[in-house]
Amino acid sequence: MDQRPNYITPAGFAALRAEYDQLFGIERPALVETISWAAGNGDRSENGDYIYGRKRLREIDRRLGWLSKRMKAARVVDPADQPDRTRAWFGATVTIADEDDARRTVTLVGDDEAEAGAGRIGWNAPLAHALRGSAVGDLRRVALPAGEREYEIVAIAYPITSAPNNRRQAGS
Repeated sequence: MDQRPNYITPAGFAALRAEYDQLFGIERPALVETISWAAGNGDRSENGDYIYGRKRLREIDRRLGWLSKRMKAARVVDPADQPDRTRAWFGATVTIADEDDARRTVTLVGDDEAEAGAGRIGWNAPLAHALRGSAVGDLRRVALPAGEREYEIVAIAYPITSAPNNRRQAGS
């Protein structure tokens, strides 16, 4: 099992919890009802509703197990509470510029909430590793699939505050 902490923002933890609640509280019970109805229709070997329902139920149960493990291992870190806002740490939104002065803004988030297309990169991604601890003006070199690149840190920002409803510790 992975020994690295599973850092996650309060919003990321809330998204995992919402998906878990949706699957466990709504989708799974409805599917169990459909499977029961289909089983009552007789021959199960050619019953599409029954076969598909059982397959989908296994998928949901696997996903619920994965979500449960990830939430138990989660260490919720609120980026708004970062004491050192001069350096790029978890939750920082960092603007970087490459050798061609092409700028890109990324936010360092938990691996479970990463979405590169939206500018959210996982804490353990190569670019995030290179940016960790950097300050404005620093140059960082990173090995990417397209080759090695050098980036200058142009700006670092953190959220001012988070919503009080999202302040929740993992496992509580």
